[in-house]
Amino acid sequence: MVRILTVLMAVAALAGCASKFRTYDGPEVTRLILLKQERKLHLMHNDTALKSYNVGMGFAPEGHKQQEGDGRTPEGEYLIDRRNPDSEFHLSIGISYPNEDDIARAEAAGRDPGGDIFIHGRPLPYILGGRDWTAGCVSVSNREIEDIYAMVRNDTPITILP
Repeated sequence: MVRILTVLMAVAALAGCASKFRTYDGPEVTRLILLKQERKLHLMHNDTALKSYNVGMGFAPEGHKQQEGDGRTPEGEYLIDRRNPDSEFHLSIGISYPNEDDIARAEAAGRDPGGDIFIHGRPLPYILGGRDWTAGCVSVSNREIEDIYAMVRNDTPITILP
């Protein structure tokens, strides 16, 4: 019994040392490419894919995001524009949606374009959900967002294709 408690305490102590913040010293990620239909996110260094991830998206994944609450993931050219180390979704990096075109299109339709589109992890309350479960964000595993968070810098372009 004492041996089991000692092992459990050692495991707990080591787990406390683990960090969700990783380091990366490889080639620069110069662009992200998200292929919605394939549900793949590619971290690129020029023309070479450094890493590729399977992703989940908005609960209505077909088509470009038109308005707040439509459950779609946007399509087009954006930038990674912010980071949230305290995200409810483990870690997250922001996508600069809506851009000027998105705002104009939504205003012409009398709608709010929405916002707060991120690439983020999948914390415990959402682990058992389906593949496409977000309100328009891009989801990966918590381990994967730790790598992405370390590799991708703000102002990195992201291309989101249908």
